[in-house]
Amino acid sequence: MSKFSFTLNATDGAARTGVISTPRGEIRTPAFMPVGTAATVKAMMPESVAATGADILLGNTYHLMLRPTAERIARLGGLHKFMNWNKPILTDSGGFQVMSLASLRKLTEEGVRFASHIDGSKHMLTPERSMEIQKLLGSDIVMAFDECPALPATDAEVAKSMRLSMRWALRSREAFGDRPGYALFGIQQGGVTRELRAESAEKLTEIGFEGYAVGGLAVGEGQEVMFGVLDYAPDMLPVDKPRYLMGVGKPDDIVGAVERGIDMMDCVLPSRSGRTGQAWTRRGQINIKNARHADDPRPLDEGCTCPACRNYSRAYLHHVFRSQEMISGMLLTWHNLHYYQDLMQGLRDAIAAGTLAQFVAAFHAKRAEGDIEPI
Repeated sequence: MSKFSFTLNATDGAARTGVISTPRGEIRTPAFMPVGTAATVKAMMPESVAATGADILLGNTYHLMLRPTAERIARLGGLHKFMNWNKPILTDSGGFQVMSLASLRKLTEEGVRFASHIDGSKHMLTPERSMEIQKLLGSDIVMAFDECPALPATDAEVAKSMRLSMRWALRSREAFGDRPGYALFGIQQGGVTRELRAESAEKLTEIGFEGYAVGGLAVGEGQEVMFGVLDYAPDMLPVDKPRYLMGVGKPDDIVGAVERGIDMMDCVLPSRSGRTGQAWTRRGQINIKNARHADDPRPLDEGCTCPACRNYSRAYLHHVFRSQEMISGMLLTWHNLHYYQDLMQGLRDAIAAGTLAQFVAAFHAKRAEGDIEPI
């Protein structure tokens, strides 16, 4: 079986482009991972997700352990077979969802005891159980189990939480064991405090992981604060391993994160926006429900080659959204995911060519123009 590896091909400033190799295929970086929470990217067929240019998907440990259960997925041949996706899959550890979705949760050194948000059933999630679930799912990239503290929090609270996460990281590493071809990523915590981030990075590097995530950001702290942390946090992590920024984000967040040395990102935004009538384009965001689109025969984005832009007008997309037709979410999600993958390809090409600064300037200038004039 081929190994898991990361090759850095070019840099431009702090930005990097390379390839993560896994037995299930290559992931071109910087990479954007669409989110397939419940073993599906909502409103999309797996073949369509692949057609947008996605090399890897994200699955949610918390949601899948509750329904249909990791044990059932394992009996049915693993997550890849279950959801008909033969490329790599990354699964999160479940920690973030337990903190944000579950009720009646109790945090101890051992782990988190919680009641399901679906039916109130009681569960215990520990580093060992998280590793077991992710192994049953068969994900290619497994995330260490961590606690993501709710912000705002005091430095003392953030420090206490980060140190607990580091103890859990060690237990995750031990429970993961020796699995050639699979990868375990550690998660740096420490909020917005440089010293805590440094302590966390040092501990993770000492344990040793196949990749490293910058966690605890994109939780409402605002772009300026997030970029402030990204100005130093990625550099604290090993240069020869992939760096993953969890839960990001809007197109301008992605561009800023890549400029600061991030290799991987995920976000529900392109698919969630698609279902609520929002389209992301080179000229910014469009709200398809607005009356201005009702008679507009033009596509969402003239520079886009996705099916929604090639074959349908703004007027049609406006009509099917207003009529609550299923095709609305399907077409807008496809467009958004295509736009995100186009953006990643543009970033990869610019880094490889050493022209990232020009690419970023053009990206911001185009967005500043705003949407095309109404007819």
